[in-house]
Amino acid sequence: MSDMSSHRITVRVPPALTSRLRSRSRANGSTESDLVREALESYLGSEPAGKTAYELAEESGIIGSARNAPRDLSTNRRHFNGFGKKK
Repeated sequence: MSDMSSHRITVRVPPALTSRLRSRSRANGSTESDLVREALESYLGSEPAGKTAYELAEESGIIGSARNAPRDLSTNRRHFNGFGKKK
């Protein structure tokens, strides 16, 4: 997969891992670069990144679900006074 539009990165690996990479690439008849690309695809997955916590909360409808609450409930420190303390 020699693609001139691809980006090059440099990664330092321990000698034992280099040896394993070299052996596996020879056994498979592929290049070390091909094996590293395959390993990255496998590890990172080919699907786009998941949704953020905010997006998931928004989709589930929990954002704004507290009725009659102050608009700044999550950001104004005065609303936290006594929070988590036994009464």
